[in-house]
Amino acid sequence: MLTKLKSLQNHSGFMRYFKNTSWLLGEKILRMVVGLFVGIWVARYLGPEQFGLFSYAQSFVGLFAAIATLGLDGIVIRELVKDESRRDELIGTAFWLKLMGAFAVLLILAIAVNFTSNDHTTNIIVFIVAGATVFQAFNVVDFYFQSKVLAKYIVYANVISLFFSSVVKIALILSVAPLVAFACVVLFDSFVLACGFVYFYIKNHQIDWKFNKVIAVDLLRDSWPLIIGSMSFVIFSNIDNIMIKELLNEYYVGIYTAAYKLVTLWYFLPGLVLNSLFPSIVGVYGNKNLFHKRILMISTLLVWAAIFIFIIYQLFANKIIDVTYGEEYFESGELLNLLGFVNILIFYNSIWNQWMIIENKTKRILFFHVFTALFNIVFNYFLIEIYGVIGAVYALLLSLFCSYLIFGFYDRRVLKLFISSIIFEILWKKNEKNI
Repeated sequence: MLTKLKSLQNHSGFMRYFKNTSWLLGEKILRMVVGLFVGIWVARYLGPEQFGLFSYAQSFVGLFAAIATLGLDGIVIRELVKDESRRDELIGTAFWLKLMGAFAVLLILAIAVNFTSNDHTTNIIVFIVAGATVFQAFNVVDFYFQSKVLAKYIVYANVISLFFSSVVKIALILSVAPLVAFACVVLFDSFVLACGFVYFYIKNHQIDWKFNKVIAVDLLRDSWPLIIGSMSFVIFSNIDNIMIKELLNEYYVGIYTAAYKLVTLWYFLPGLVLNSLFPSIVGVYGNKNLFHKRILMISTLLVWAAIFIFIIYQLFANKIIDVTYGEEYFESGELLNLLGFVNILIFYNSIWNQWMIIENKTKRILFFHVFTALFNIVFNYFLIEIYGVIGAVYALLLSLFCSYLIFGFYDRRVLKLFISSIIFEILWKKNEKNI
C-alpha cells in the first residue's frame, strides 16, 4: 500500500490533478462554510416572506440566464484541451457570444415581466439580479484555467469575491438594509469576480482575444443542444419557486428555498470533481477501456457521496433546520427529508452529461432536460394544488425518475452505469469492459 502511494506521489500526472483538485476543494469548502453562515444569517434577517421574494426574483432570472451561457462551458474547455494554439480566438469568441447572450437575457426579461403579477419593487429586484449576467461573460477565463488544470487562479478570484460579498452582506444586516440592497450584492459579487478573473489572466497572458465568425458558428453548432438543455435544466431547477409563488405565496417560497439551499449546497462536489478531472477524461477517450473505467470511478464517487448526504438529512433534517434557519422555518424540515434524495440523481446526471459532451451526443442532454422540465411543470401544477408546498418536492422527484426511465430504455448505459456505481463495481471488476 505504501509502495503504491509513493508511486502515485512520484507520478507527475497524478500529482498535477491532485493539487488542482485540492485547490478547488479548499475553495469550495471555504465557500460552503462562509456562504452557509452568511446565507443563513441573511435568511434569518429577511424572514420567510422577504427571503421567499428574493429567491423568487433569482429563480425568475434563472429561467432565462441559461441563454447567456449559450451552453459553451464544456465545449470551449474541450476545444482548448484539444488545441491550445487557438486560445485567443476560442476565448475571445466565447466572450463576445456570452456578452451578447447576457444582453439578450435583459431584453427578454423586459418583455417577460409584463406577463407576471409582479409589483414594481419585485421587478426592480429582478433586473438588478439580472445585471449580473453581463459580468458573467468574463467567466471564459475560468474555461482556460480549467483546461490547463490551473485551479489556483480560479480559487484566488473566487475567494476575493467571496470575501467582499460576505463583508457587504454582514454590513447590510447590521445596518438594517432593505431587500433591494441585498439584490445589489448579487450584481456586486459578479463584478468583483469578473475583475479577479481578468487580473489573474493578465498575470499569465496578454489579452488578445479575437472574435472569429467561423469558430462562433462551430461552437454554436455544437452547443445549441446544450443551450436548450441548459434552459430546460434551469426551468426544472427554478420553476418550483415560480409556481409556489403563483399557486401559494412568497412565504412558502421561503420555506421551500431554505430546504432546497441545504440540498444544492452540495452541488459544488460534482463541479469540483468534473472541472478538475474533465481534461484527464478527454485525454484518454482514445483508450475505450481506460475511458470507461474513469467514467465509472467518478460516477461511483459522486453517487455514494450523494447517498451519504441523503442519509445525514434523513437522520437530522429537523435538527439541521432548527440550528440553521431557526423556528420560523420549521416547516422546511419535512421538505429536506425528501429533497436529500434529489442529490443522488443530480450528482449522477452531472457525470452522464460530461460523458455525452465528450462523445458529442449533446442532443441527448437536450432531450433529457427538456423532458424533465416539462414533467416538472406538469407535476408541479397538479401536486402543489393537492399537497401544498411539499407537492413541489414530489414533482421534482417524479420528473427525474420519469426522465431516467425513458432514457434508460433508449440507452441501456444510463441505468447500467448508475447501477454499477451503486454496487461499487469499480472495486471488484477485474477486466474492464465497456459500460
